[in-house]
Amino acid sequence: MEKKICFNPVFPLIDLPQIKAVNLPLVYNISLDQYKTKKIENIEKEVKIALNKSIKIKKLSKGSTIAIAVGSRGISQIKEIISIIVTWLKHNEFKCFIIPAMGSHGGATREGQVKVLKSLGITEEIVGAQIKATMDVVDYGKTKYGVDCKFDKLAALSDGVIVVNRIKSHTSFSRPIESGLTKMVAVGLGNAEGAKNVHQLGMRGILEVLPDLAKIAIEKSPILYGIGLVENSKKELCIIEGVEPDDFLSTDKKLLKIAKKNLPKLPFSHLDVLIVENFGKNISGGGMDYAVTGRTDIRGIPNPSKPFIIKIGVLSLTEISNGNAGGIGVADFITHSMSKKINLYDMYVNAITSTTTEKIRIPMVLPNDLAVIKASILTCWNPNLDKIRFCIIHSTLNLDNILVSTALFNEIKKDDKDFTPPKSLKFTRTGKLLTKCS
Repeated sequence: MEKKICFNPVFPLIDLPQIKAVNLPLVYNISLDQYKTKKIENIEKEVKIALNKSIKIKKLSKGSTIAIAVGSRGISQIKEIISIIVTWLKHNEFKCFIIPAMGSHGGATREGQVKVLKSLGITEEIVGAQIKATMDVVDYGKTKYGVDCKFDKLAALSDGVIVVNRIKSHTSFSRPIESGLTKMVAVGLGNAEGAKNVHQLGMRGILEVLPDLAKIAIEKSPILYGIGLVENSKKELCIIEGVEPDDFLSTDKKLLKIAKKNLPKLPFSHLDVLIVENFGKNISGGGMDYAVTGRTDIRGIPNPSKPFIIKIGVLSLTEISNGNAGGIGVADFITHSMSKKINLYDMYVNAITSTTTEKIRIPMVLPNDLAVIKASILTCWNPNLDKIRFCIIHSTLNLDNILVSTALFNEIKKDDKDFTPPKSLKFTRTGKLLTKCS
């Protein structure tokens, strides 16, 4: 029998006597109004409108085989979108298959990447097309910076490629082009080798080399079209746009402005404690959005001046992250139950490829939610419980309802009729938080 290898870290349960006497603040449940672009009501209609605008697909011979490139992120209704594309292609007499376009995610293995797609609901049975995956690449030459342009071999051998991706802000920096169609071409479709070529140059690879790599790949590969997606602050699809390959760069720039306007935000410039109920790759590439936490923690990239958060505690890792807790290094405390879900192999592979190894350092591991919250309060440099700026959020992607201490409540309340009285945080006997953001 083959021995199963365990890649999960093992930490002891450490009870710290210093935190037992820590008192917890009362909290108010607050609803926040986030900017929201109107959601698309008919996804199928909009996807078909986008596909029908493609010039290159129309010129392709019937019976040609088209690869649909799909990434690793938890995009709203992604399985429905891919199913619609597959159905449309078959209706127009094309053959098609799905390829992972996710760089080194999934442990940089074909099996791991197929598993990531499955976790997103993308299987052959659900979307109606075969999934083909490989780590093999072809070489399309060098950029002016001397970096090799790598491209997925299966995609390169197809008659055409449709790139499907969400346009959104990057997890660690702010620039005119961040995550979108351009990045998927240069990094996602470059597989592990291509991703490594970009990231090993540090931020220069992302900021300067990535656009050149995408340009070479678009010129030499059979890329036909792109479907650009934007989500609003409710994580609802608000834009579905068909994009010709030569317009990937300009469309990414245009749609990024809309995506950033729709980012959920906290109305605070300073917090003593932020408790995050859920952390994961489906929430942000770094598990938590730096625009909410105020922490990029990458050498050479300054943290934003606001928000400034003294201590961050994280309670759980989402299942869809498949154990990849990349980005957890920006937190100060995590729970023991979360640590047991971390897959060190997948996280290390991703970190080595991206070169941001400082962000996978595992924070202090404490027995349960209660211990994480108490330790965060004890170490936040504010000994006055009545004035502590304390906040609990569901995730950095979901800020519609939050829990705040009295000091924060007094800062943002509008009138005395808009709130219910404060309440105590409740926990199970094992220290699991019961008082959640409603």
